[in-house]
Amino acid sequence: GQFGGTLSWYASPKSDEHHTDAMLASDAEWILERCAKQKERPFFLAVGFFRPHTPYVAPKDPYFGWYQEKEMPLFPTLDKNPAEVPAAALGSYKKEQDKLTDELRQQCVQAYYASISFLDAQIGEILNALDESGQADDTIVVFTSDHGFHVGEHSLWGKTSNFELDARVPLIIASPNHEVGHGKRTPSLAELVDLYPTLAELAEIDNDLPETLEGASLAAVVVDPEVSIKDTAFTQHQQPFYGSRANWKAWGYSVRTARWRFTEWRAISDDRVLARELYDHENDGRETKNLADSPVHADVVRQLSLRLARQFPAKAKD
Repeated sequence: GQFGGTLSWYASPKSDEHHTDAMLASDAEWILERCAKQKERPFFLAVGFFRPHTPYVAPKDPYFGWYQEKEMPLFPTLDKNPAEVPAAALGSYKKEQDKLTDELRQQCVQAYYASISFLDAQIGEILNALDESGQADDTIVVFTSDHGFHVGEHSLWGKTSNFELDARVPLIIASPNHEVGHGKRTPSLAELVDLYPTLAELAEIDNDLPETLEGASLAAVVVDPEVSIKDTAFTQHQQPFYGSRANWKAWGYSVRTARWRFTEWRAISDDRVLARELYDHENDGRETKNLADSPVHADVVRQLSLRLARQFPAKAKD
């Protein structure tokens, strides 16, 4: 199926080994076999997969069969932007997708889920190869991604927003020397810039890290998931996200704390604050109610606005 330039999917009749991500997993296995023969030699292996990025292509058997099309979740479709949500916040909202029928939406989500399961199977192949190499007890494993995704929430089908679902990424760190944390979730905030110092400390090669690193080591969280290192995490997006810089209208700067997500949209031309968003993750994890204009939350808005100003200073005026 295909719908416009951003949504396309295909239940492939071919088996795993005919698809790019399975080929990548096979290459990774080949490398791990070589590492097994040189156990005294340290190695770093980065494997980048395509799925579940569009197009959502995966073998029909078994992955599509695991998800029944009619059981796929549907989210309310927005006829227009909610009054309290700034238009810029819904910048990845595609008009071509307004015409998606419920049937097409469920087909799309089915394919998205199938793609994730296909990816999961390839990761399993690599981890099996790591076990067979004899290096599993001496290897740190990280699973992460470059962004999150919407599949109909907020009527969005994409990634280019500052909402939680786009800004948050999967992040799993398994260190063989710290089994207490294996399989546990942590409330600690994290950013991808933290990966470098975290891995350096876990691998015990952090004696001479560059002083300019913006990230913080999360090794203490890996040791004890109840520990919290950071009290904020940041994201930013320009709108419209795609296209010429000349068409940019606003930058969206967002900060996440343990409870709140606060976002400011500033004009590209003069840094004027065009709109604000505040979502309470203690009571509204799906970010359905913008509280930025609520007098009750004025102090929270002021404090988080100051925090954003420190992280993303306004441009100097001529």
